[in-house]
Amino acid sequence: MSRTSDLMRWSAAFCILFLGSNLLFAQRLSAKNSDAAQFGPVVRAYLGYLRNEQEVVDDRISRREISPAYYRRNSERIRALRQIAIHLVTQSGNDYVPELEAVTMDEFRTLFEQPPKPINLHNNQVLNNKFRYLGAIRTGDVFYVFARLDPYEQAALMEQQSKILSPKTTDLNAPTATGQPVGQSSTRPRRSVPR
Repeated sequence: MSRTSDLMRWSAAFCILFLGSNLLFAQRLSAKNSDAAQFGPVVRAYLGYLRNEQEVVDDRISRREISPAYYRRNSERIRALRQIAIHLVTQSGNDYVPELEAVTMDEFRTLFEQPPKPINLHNNQVLNNKFRYLGAIRTGDVFYVFARLDPYEQAALMEQQSKILSPKTTDLNAPTATGQPVGQSSTRPRRSVPR
């Protein structure tokens, strides 16, 4: 009798686990399908990348390769990146996600040699001609999200700044206050007879 009841308990536990895993799979599949219907191929690929990153973190915590604190922070970072990516795409209507970085205040040195103070950051502010600040997202910890500028955006910003900061060029043939063009020395005829 006790073997039968143990077997029934194990069967019930197995069924619950099986149904729970099927439910989780169905939720992930429906999330993937809703992304497919709502977003273009680039955004779907980025969201798929984030899903894969979460699966890697889930796998590492299940194998006890990482600490619970590391797991929590990375899961929250992935959630913050997903939120900002969806926000950017719905706001712009473009099928484009820039290279995003989400860092906590104690991780600012991973992006900046001289980290800015978060209180001084403004949305769309460009820092070091490399990053555009997109905002802060709280998903447990507060993550400050930056978009890495592509090389064309960086070059355009540097060119714009060089125009503003460069001194005005002078025309070398224009006369100066003494009436003589710059670069030409005044010459006198040499004396032919020494004194």
